[in-house]
Amino acid sequence: MTDRLYYHDSFLYNFDAEVCSLVESPRPAVILDRTAFYPTSGGQIFDTGWIAPADPAAGPGARLRVTEVADADDGHVIHYLEAPLKGLQPGTRVRGEIDTNRRRDHMQQHSAQHVLSAAFVRLFNMPTVSFHMADEYCSIDLDSPSLSKEQVESAERLANEIILENRPVDLRFVTRDEAATLGLRKLPLTERDQLRLIDIHDFDLTACGGTHVNRTGQIGGICLRRTEKVRQGYRVEFVAGGRAVATARRDFNTLTEIAALFSAHIYDGPQHARKSLDEIRSLRKQIEQSQDELAAAQAATLLAETPESHGRKLVVRTFSDRDLNFLKLLGQKLTRQSPAVIALLATESPQPALVFAQSAGQPHDMGKLLKETMAKLGGRGGGSKDLAQGGAPTAQGLDAALTTAAQFLSR
Repeated sequence: MTDRLYYHDSFLYNFDAEVCSLVESPRPAVILDRTAFYPTSGGQIFDTGWIAPADPAAGPGARLRVTEVADADDGHVIHYLEAPLKGLQPGTRVRGEIDTNRRRDHMQQHSAQHVLSAAFVRLFNMPTVSFHMADEYCSIDLDSPSLSKEQVESAERLANEIILENRPVDLRFVTRDEAATLGLRKLPLTERDQLRLIDIHDFDLTACGGTHVNRTGQIGGICLRRTEKVRQGYRVEFVAGGRAVATARRDFNTLTEIAALFSAHIYDGPQHARKSLDEIRSLRKQIEQSQDELAAAQAATLLAETPESHGRKLVVRTFSDRDLNFLKLLGQKLTRQSPAVIALLATESPQPALVFAQSAGQPHDMGKLLKETMAKLGGRGGGSKDLAQGGAPTAQGLDAALTTAAQFLSR
């Protein structure tokens, strides 16, 4: 079993160890007798860093990048490496180096989670049922049937007050029986005899195996980002410390760029955005009305110039610059303005497409005919007996395809 040095010192970034065994497949990896690398566990993601032979004669090229760290079933910690094993064998003394920026970020996020979860319990009796740490954000799932904006803001405010007070964050080990008497926020279901407790002075006490700060002030701050309803309650996304600063900077840059488009202050952005959306909706309605009128007029023109044959009119037309929606609308207008019409329509741009339509009561199957036509063009499509549509990879062959379909209908 690997001796886990991070259990006792989250700020340990360099350590000496001995190689216990090597793993060649499916990925190169090494198992050490002791490690400060944290493996993915308890919602916290793994550390990264480097491992190199302790012997200086090995040279700088022997330094190996650790890309992932995981728990093995036998209690060992597996360190997956970016490159094939080189310069290592069982018994080799090595020097491990943790990626300090990543570790500090994880300490800030995980400690922030403890503070935030305790805040929701203290204020609203909402327990945290799960914690997830991603590369850009973290989240907790709260066991609650409801969650208001005011509750979110209150929990965020209390959490940041605790951070500002710079309370000590202590670490201790106790037996499970002793832990049951200490009033933990959540007693884990593990069968282990000894539990590792994270104690935020006079605010939160809970069992945890993760890496944490020494004082709450090192978290820096917490910003709650988004909430959503999930199966077991509500999910709250948050960022802390350096992530909060980076996220705030990105948000500010985004808002500044948006505001510049309106020649306005960033705080006036929502007002201008709403106004633009209203204008877009109004313009869209006008465009739809114009498209409907244009399709109706074009349908009347096409019907007027198309001779009747065998008691019906067969309209065949290829457009150079109409979209699929207009083709479909035109097909509907054509087949509704006359009781005996078949329309074979195509467009070359912006996306090559076909629409086959017929008036209700006509004997052909437009869906089947279009599928057969699209198969020849290398495209896909389908639809009902009276209306079908599909897209083609290129405009080449559209006219010929319509001609062939028209010949079939003329038999």
